[in-house]
Amino acid sequence: MGTYGKRQIGFETLMAAMLVAVLAVSGLAWSMAEAAAEKADAGKTVVQTDFQRLEGKWVRPDGGYILELKSIKKDGSIIAAYYNPRPVRVFRAEIAKKDGAITLFVELRDVNYPGSIYNLQYDAATDRLKGTYFQAVERQTFSVEFVRAR
Repeated sequence: MGTYGKRQIGFETLMAAMLVAVLAVSGLAWSMAEAAAEKADAGKTVVQTDFQRLEGKWVRPDGGYILELKSIKKDGSIIAAYYNPRPVRVFRAEIAKKDGAITLFVELRDVNYPGSIYNLQYDAATDRLKGTYFQAVERQTFSVEFVRAR
């Protein structure tokens, strides 16, 4: 019985050691996978953070028109709302990065807005959206800018 007892204790000790080793290797693999995922996300965060800086309400000082930007995604999709002072239907809105600059395209389709278009670029130095507005009814293009609403 003495030999059997020693073998049994040895076997249990060996099994426990193997279990600890498997758990340690699994933990290390999980940690490495976490670190790789964080590193991959860090690269994505730069673009996403750049775009997300535009989230919020923007006011056009020359008329009080409001452009609200929210739910900006890294793929360029965005939820935009436009007010003059009542809501005007935003047909399409997209945000992109072109030549290092953040650009915003907003197309309005509503009564008195049959395809009016904003093409804007974010100026980080002044925290403004600057660009052009195509007024579809008059078929004219104007230089415009939006400042962040406070």
